[in-house]
Amino acid sequence: MIGTVEMRKSNNLLPKQIGDAHIRLLRIYKAVIESGGFAAAEVQLNISRPAISLAMTELESLLNMKLCLRGRSGFSITEQGEQVYDAALQLLGSIENFRSQINGINTELVGDLNIGITDNLVTIEQMRITQALSALKQRAPNIVINIRMIPPADIETAVLNGQLHIGVVPELRNLPGLTYSPLYKEQSLLYCGEKHPLFNQDLDLISDDLLLQHDAVVPNYPQSIEIKQQQKKLKATATSTDREGIVFLILTGRFIGFLPTHMAERWVSRDKLRSIAPRNRNFHTNFSTITSKGAHNHLILDGFLQELVKSSQ
Repeated sequence: MIGTVEMRKSNNLLPKQIGDAHIRLLRIYKAVIESGGFAAAEVQLNISRPAISLAMTELESLLNMKLCLRGRSGFSITEQGEQVYDAALQLLGSIENFRSQINGINTELVGDLNIGITDNLVTIEQMRITQALSALKQRAPNIVINIRMIPPADIETAVLNGQLHIGVVPELRNLPGLTYSPLYKEQSLLYCGEKHPLFNQDLDLISDDLLLQHDAVVPNYPQSIEIKQQQKKLKATATSTDREGIVFLILTGRFIGFLPTHMAERWVSRDKLRSIAPRNRNFHTNFSTITSKGAHNHLILDGFLQELVKSSQ
């Protein structure tokens, strides 16, 4: 009987009350996993690598589990580590939901606004996000604004689980748990750089057959059917996870590729990029804000949404 009791005690890994110290360890662990290792997490957390290592050792000792492997072979997460990470996301999301509810009770706009935005939207002329954030900060000087620049699928997940209050994503699909509100309509054209063989030709007369003779860079993130149809006409020999990478390759003079007009303008105005047959080779991408349908009342989010509406008027 004594042995049985002792075994049960040893399996009781966490204390009955989870305090700030435990939450801190879980936040550090979350940052390490999402950053892909201690070195990258050091920048995000603004604490030293030895401090991060010490925190991970403490958490592993507390849970009696090996959460991640680090050494000469690199960094990786264990199967138990994956489960702990998922559980940590739920716990931290619940804390954020609690904070949102409390902020909703308080009539004063105090607390955090967590926003996820797809890359390279800052150059859109309408600047609705910038204007809304400026107006909101003027209304509520004490709020804290946290912006995460991450892929659209990650933004959707983070809004659904409560890590983000609002996201800005391209409208490629509609998830049932999210509310979509139109924000931007973005035009993209096909471009070549000043060092490319096509640059000095009559670009309005470029045929599909001629295009297929030149290397192209295409995105390897989800695209709409319309965009995919345009991409099929290109000789794709390079890919990029984001649009900034596409710019890098077009500017080499070795690739052609599609870019949003607002993003390409800085190079077009300096005669570094030219669009190829813009009347025939173009597409539009609709961007929307997304919020969770099941989210509790959040005054700061409501204020931001109000300012977004005003920015369109």
